[in-house]
Amino acid sequence: MKQILIAILVSCLVSVIQTSDDCPNIISRAGWDARVPEIVQYVAFPLRMVIIHHTVTAECSTMVGCRSMVKSIQTYHMDNLNFGDIGYNFLIGGNGKVYEGLGWHKQGAHTYGYNTKSVGIAFIGDFRKKLPTDAAIQAAKKLMACGVKLGELTSDYELYGAKQLSATESPGAQMYNRMMNWDHFTE
Repeated sequence: MKQILIAILVSCLVSVIQTSDDCPNIISRAGWDARVPEIVQYVAFPLRMVIIHHTVTAECSTMVGCRSMVKSIQTYHMDNLNFGDIGYNFLIGGNGKVYEGLGWHKQGAHTYGYNTKSVGIAFIGDFRKKLPTDAAIQAAKKLMACGVKLGELTSDYELYGAKQLSATESPGAQMYNRMMNWDHFTE
């Protein structure tokens, strides 16, 4: 068992996408052992919208736990919701790590009617009554700044909570109240 955990950790550490010194390290799809997507749809970039979600699952705070949770979310999205892949572009664990869902340039399945013009970022956990960790919040802010630097997001992008655009509680009341004070938040 110990050797298996060490192998998983080494695999995760090796499978980090290096984008820029100013960008967070992003755990690649290989790093969490993603399934091959059934469908891949691309979007024109830079995108002008970022939509924040929560997964309404258990939280995770370790590489092994978050890797397992992201894999579970992908399985649910593909097998139960009939999505061609995981629905989010990126997911953020309580450990402050960013996990590549679909990644940049690909159309998500996170907010009906907005998937072709937005990046969907999901905090792993349920944030109706509590906030994500400070590490997770800082990772999200760094990811968005990185998106601008890489030309994936426009410099004047608009930030929304999913509940502003569809009938959902996402990203949770506590998270939504916090993000109202972030740069780019749009009423």
